[in-house]
Amino acid sequence: MPTDGADAGTAAAPTGPRPDTRLLSRIVVAWVELTLVGFVGAALASTTSGPPRFVVFFGTTLLTVGVLFYNVDRHVAARLAASDEA
Repeated sequence: MPTDGADAGTAAAPTGPRPDTRLLSRIVVAWVELTLVGFVGAALASTTSGPPRFVVFFGTTLLTVGVLFYNVDRHVAARLAASDEA
């Protein structure tokens, strides 16, 4: 049975925080950011009426998508940096 030198017994133990921990902390940070964006958007929308409320709704939606994209980008960048170190 041929091996490619990646024997499980010779693999080095990872240093630094576990990837699961980083993912969990990124999820918590994203949840807090999304909650804050939602509350601020709701507060602004409750103080307005008519077309400005619609603009606030779209602004809140745009910020929510931005928060999601930012957190996914940070997670992917961290994973790529971790794979480059290995």
